[in-house]
Amino acid sequence: MSTPPEPLPANPPAPASPPAAQAPFRWYHKLFAVLFAACCLEAGCFLLVFPWTSHARDFAAFWPEWGAYRDNMYVRGAISGLGLVNLYISVIEIHRLRRFARR
Repeated sequence: MSTPPEPLPANPPAPASPPAAQAPFRWYHKLFAVLFAACCLEAGCFLLVFPWTSHARDFAAFWPEWGAYRDNMYVRGAISGLGLVNLYISVIEIHRLRRFARR
């Protein structure tokens, strides 16, 4: 009678390596993140609202040949859509500011 083969020894789990230390954030990292979020927020609000105000007509008076584009609702909607994208980016960046919090 033959004996069953011996089971292979289980590989021992690799020792858990300590988490890699992250580079500390400097003051200019934090400043850039806040300024980026603020600029995106401002640009988003401006692009969302400006095409629909009467100031857009006054501003576009410098280039009268662009009047057809200025009055086109699709162009206005596209500009407002870019404003929404900027607002979305600013909200995400404001949410990501938590990465600078000490734990």
